[in-house]
Amino acid sequence: MAHTAPAIGGTTRPGPSTPDVFGPGVHAVARWAVPVVLGLVYGYWAAANRRDAGPITGWNLLFGFLTALVFAVLYVAVRAIAQRLRRELHAVAWAAFAGIAFGFLYSQTGASVLKSTGLSLVIGAALFAVLFYRYYTHEDAEGRRVS
Repeated sequence: MAHTAPAIGGTTRPGPSTPDVFGPGVHAVARWAVPVVLGLVYGYWAAANRRDAGPITGWNLLFGFLTALVFAVLYVAVRAIAQRLRRELHAVAWAAFAGIAFGFLYSQTGASVLKSTGLSLVIGAALFAVLFYRYYTHEDAEGRRVS
């Protein structure tokens, strides 16, 4: 295959630099924006499941905002704690969080406790397998990330 030869004489032009969309400023905003947005979506979803196509009431709004607040706080707590854990416990923490969050949403639909628990265990186990594999292949034996 033919390749282009490098230009002699340095013909690069100093053009406008592109913004660093993954810079530290964006990460600082995302550190708080992601839990807030996810919490609001989760709270709306839980409130919608609970009202079951009925009218929106003040109690329903209060339930949605409290659910959003609890979800966001727990998300931030799991994110802060899980990154300090070894890969097995790291995967367990996120799998438990996701399984419990799913089980709570599903229980708001009026499903039985056993069905909600069973499905949340299945979701948690599947997520544990995926996350453990990811952490196992991206960390060394001491738990340090491998580049």
